[in-house]
Amino acid sequence: MNNKFEEKTISSEPIYSGRIISVKKDQVLLPNGEIASRELVVHPGAVGIIPITNDGRLIVVEQYRKPLERSLVEIPAGKLEPGEEPAVTAVRELEEETGFGANSFTYLQTIATSPGFADEVVHLYVAKDLYRIENPASPDEDEFVELMTITLEEAEQMIEDGRIFDAKTVIAVMWMRKNLLF
Repeated sequence: MNNKFEEKTISSEPIYSGRIISVKKDQVLLPNGEIASRELVVHPGAVGIIPITNDGRLIVVEQYRKPLERSLVEIPAGKLEPGEEPAVTAVRELEEETGFGANSFTYLQTIATSPGFADEVVHLYVAKDLYRIENPASPDEDEFVELMTITLEEAEQMIEDGRIFDAKTVIAVMWMRKNLLF
């Protein structure tokens, strides 16, 4: 880990604590000796799952995203629960959002979503050898999603027309283009 321009925390003041995030204001000592303020969003982290069907299609969900005031097409994803390992979250979220399980989960990488102001990271997994779950766990009560199975070409078109807009899903499509050409 490179800490070349480390900002040492002098003090930290909680601003807000909610169900998903908290916000704090830190005073930091900069590398040049000056003091600055940083407003930070604290998030427990999340997983994103890239579910690939046996014929090379991607399972995605469409859902409304209030911060953007529109619907997006995304890979299944969800927040880590306290103390939960990302691999466990991946299995749970795939079932809840799609009704599928997978015989193969492979860790791909972890990405920072907005490192300028938030500590959220998303752990990406590839799920293959999918199967339908007879009585899957239900999505969260405030979660409304529509399931779709799309080709790589359809996913790339959705990026072009803005239906796929979030970083984790764009990365998933790029990974598919690089790794799943048949």
